[in-house]
Amino acid sequence: MTVRPRKELGQHFLVDDNILGVIGRLAELSDDDVVLEIGPGLGVLTTYLADRVARVHAVELDRSLEAELRERLAGRPNVELYFGDALHLDLSATAPNARKLVANLPYNVATPIIVESLDGLPQLELWCVMVQREVADRLFAQLSTKAYGAVSVLVQLTTRRTGFHPVGRTVFRPQPNVDSALVAFRRVDVPENYATVKRVVEAAFAHRRKTLANSLELSDVASRDGAVRALDAIGRAPATRAEELAPRDFLALTQALQ
Repeated sequence: MTVRPRKELGQHFLVDDNILGVIGRLAELSDDDVVLEIGPGLGVLTTYLADRVARVHAVELDRSLEAELRERLAGRPNVELYFGDALHLDLSATAPNARKLVANLPYNVATPIIVESLDGLPQLELWCVMVQREVADRLFAQLSTKAYGAVSVLVQLTTRRTGFHPVGRTVFRPQPNVDSALVAFRRVDVPENYATVKRVVEAAFAHRRKTLANSLELSDVASRDGAVRALDAIGRAPATRAEELAPRDFLALTQALQ
């Protein structure tokens, strides 16, 4: 059976086995690991994981891949295959013991999956994800750069990067029109008031051309005057923009806004 990748799902199937060793190294795989994989596609990475870890929970949106996946995974009882939208499934219940997220993430959902997993999957300890190079650069971008945004702040507040590997286009079918990269990062901390911090961070970058105070007001997080007072409390000018604050500054800003 010929499986055709679906462009609307951001599918670029991993077809080159040579990259698997790099994934295994960056994911620090061990035989007692329980792994969550999102977007197994044709199962190339899934079979590699299944042969090296205790259990794999694989979540696939595209039902048309089921026959091919089940055939490839036959004889590997340590793989649990689920069909559904990872952005709407309760992944914490689907893969309750998963400590690592190892995946070639579909391009069109990579960023929201990463962001939502930071607090939505509190049991995760390590991520090793294949994403567009642009997304990879954004995760650990430096402040005051074009790539720096809400996802940069949230990822850097809760994790530290442990690995990075550029990936050529030839490892995928079909070949994407953009470069990719593997990024690995490990959880270090989650602030107690993370939900509030997340709301402030996302609001701060929601209107990037505006000052931070104006963006917070437009997002109904704070009045402009309240935001200016909070900025003053952390030693920042009223005209400060979101990209000028380091991740830890957002913790102080959130506290000042209370």
